[in-house]
Amino acid sequence: MAEQFASIDDYISRLPDDVQVILEELRHRLRKVVPDSGETISYQMPTITMNGDNLVTFAGWKKHLGIYPPLPAGENVAEEELAPYRGEKGNLKFPYREPIPYELIQRAVGVLVRQRLGDED
Repeated sequence: MAEQFASIDDYISRLPDDVQVILEELRHRLRKVVPDSGETISYQMPTITMNGDNLVTFAGWKKHLGIYPPLPAGENVAEEELAPYRGEKGNLKFPYREPIPYELIQRAVGVLVRQRLGDED
């Protein structure tokens, strides 16, 4: 049976120390980008919510940080910047052996937020 997590804090606490640092930094930066963000566990992964709906999910894997769903290119984010990190299903994979491009992730999530806000108009 898959491990169950009570919260994002619970999820992060069960990872290696070096991965915990990465996920906490990502969490902090995502919360800055998403207005009135909330947090939940969805599919046993940390998820940032916006207006009560899941917006972006992240996970600490053995060799990489995963981000779901696929983040869009758009204003201030070129597809060429995201392309090296695209996985086979379009999700993003950031290898731990490389510096995590937090600013790029923030910009891409910002595009997702703006798209979501535009859908609500």
